[in-house]
Amino acid sequence: MNLETPRKFRGLVAQARQVAGQYYRPISRKYDLAEHDYPKELDMLAALLDGMNAGSPESAGARTSKRQSSEHEDGVRNGSNLSTCLGIMELCWGDVGLLLAMPRQGLGNAAIAAVANDEQLKRFDGIWAAMAITEPDCGSDSAAIRTTAVRDGDHYVLNGEKIFVTSGARAGAVVVWATLDKGLGRAAIKSFVVEHGTPGMEVTRLEKKLGIKASDTAAIRFSDCRVPAENLLGNPEIDVAKGFAGVMETFDNTRPMVAAMAVGLAKASLDRARELLQDHCALDYRKPLLSVSHAEAQLYQLEAEWEAARLLTLKAAWMADNRLPNSKEASMAKAKAGRMATDVALKCVELCGLSGYGEDELLEKWARDAKILDIFEGTQQIQLLIVARRLLGKSSKELK
Repeated sequence: MNLETPRKFRGLVAQARQVAGQYYRPISRKYDLAEHDYPKELDMLAALLDGMNAGSPESAGARTSKRQSSEHEDGVRNGSNLSTCLGIMELCWGDVGLLLAMPRQGLGNAAIAAVANDEQLKRFDGIWAAMAITEPDCGSDSAAIRTTAVRDGDHYVLNGEKIFVTSGARAGAVVVWATLDKGLGRAAIKSFVVEHGTPGMEVTRLEKKLGIKASDTAAIRFSDCRVPAENLLGNPEIDVAKGFAGVMETFDNTRPMVAAMAVGLAKASLDRARELLQDHCALDYRKPLLSVSHAEAQLYQLEAEWEAARLLTLKAAWMADNRLPNSKEASMAKAKAGRMATDVALKCVELCGLSGYGEDELLEKWARDAKILDIFEGTQQIQLLIVARRLLGKSSKELK
């Protein structure tokens, strides 16, 4: 891998940093204090991003993050997965919650981009899609999903409840994971695009959260909700031999994106901590750790952790662009970056003392926002379990 940002993405990265600094940062505290209020300022940005995506084959954003097909030319490729992660890193330097609240850039859009067929990609183009996986009795063990989908003519009838759905109330549709047959286990789990307004679909509550308050998090109930059969993403057949792998391909694309969010937030914390501590820390990288202050040594160590997480994230995205299996790398990036962001943000608050803890600075907000990045899209513990299975060649039944 070439560790520099590809030349063709440098303009994108610069634009994303400009958006983060000039649009996200000024309204960050406003929507942290006004939970559940929709950030109307994002509508113009979303329209602008849509225009950029329409005019560029290497566009960035959740709805363009797709494993490259085998039709592309041979050789090393830097594609939409990498550009998306680079853009997310910069935008989350501004505000994670506002990025999650951005119309048509939800994790459901990434799921559609990852597994939908060509007809579905065209039909759902332009829709804002949330992702609904977690249930009251099913958290990290996605294979234990109880929401059912029963075929009835040209429709599937969905019944069940989903919780912790990011942008579940604001998005125009929700990608819902449901099982076609509980007796067949993981292999029977499929994802369906359910548009808001469909009879039988009801948002039952909005959660009050520790962080990312600009983004709504909803609980949704499905009661005899009839969904057109063509809204099932991917192959409708149950392939017991392939098992859960088809649905799980979604995570191979979305987990690097969440890792990129963590990298961006941690970079914001480090940058601000260095600014607040510049009168106390010389930050001379030529000196050994034993000859500098404790605060300075801590910053160096945090920067090393950040760099490791960043490189793992870029590798996972790059592998997706180059049609390489990246399940292990996606989980490694998510596990490392999620833990790193939490550690870095909290340590920066600690190092900056009263400045870090007070609401005059955004450091305390970033510390609250960071925790979710170690939880959603698969918890820290689940990521480590997946990595262990890949390294040891064990199945989910053999290593639990």
